[in-house]
Amino acid sequence: MSFFDQILSAIEDPQQQASADQLGGILGAVDQLGGSNGIDPAMMQTVMSLVGGAVQSSLQEQQSTMGPEHVMGLLSQFSGTSHNPNALGAILNPGMQQQVASGISQRTGLDAGLILGLLPVLVPVVLNLINGGSQQGGGMDMGNMGGAMPQQQASTGGNPLLNAFLDSDRSGTVDLGDALNMASQYLRNR
Repeated sequence: MSFFDQILSAIEDPQQQASADQLGGILGAVDQLGGSNGIDPAMMQTVMSLVGGAVQSSLQEQQSTMGPEHVMGLLSQFSGTSHNPNALGAILNPGMQQQVASGISQRTGLDAGLILGLLPVLVPVVLNLINGGSQQGGGMDMGNMGGAMPQQQASTGGNPLLNAFLDSDRSGTVDLGDALNMASQYLRNR
């Protein structure tokens, strides 16, 4: 099942936190951020793909070194659609932030300084999207910070979106930009 299919499944499952309205909020935040910085939608899709890859690598590393409970805690604490430098710092250390910004700049032609300014919003947005697969009770937070994570949800097994995003068996790739593009089409055609 593709990552986008997992998103749709989470939206349709009343036990999971995702909803069409929440997905619309995520897409709106990305569109607004791109528009306010003069970045066209196709370029934002590329940026989201690259940011998603960086977040995926970081979460995979953190899961392997600190465990799934740590990763679920990061999702719960730092999911959002607003500027949150604490979320960025929890996912990417300053050196990684520079590397990600430089890599995105090289691939897109956008200024690395601009990318550094976008990361404190884009990283929480990525976390917000994958937190939608969590069981009801904590919620995909539309603000800066989520609530405390209930103990029974401390395993990634309860979040199929996170499992698909981390692609634990490395069977495929997750392109967040493509998934968000398909999600946008899905919402337009509802």
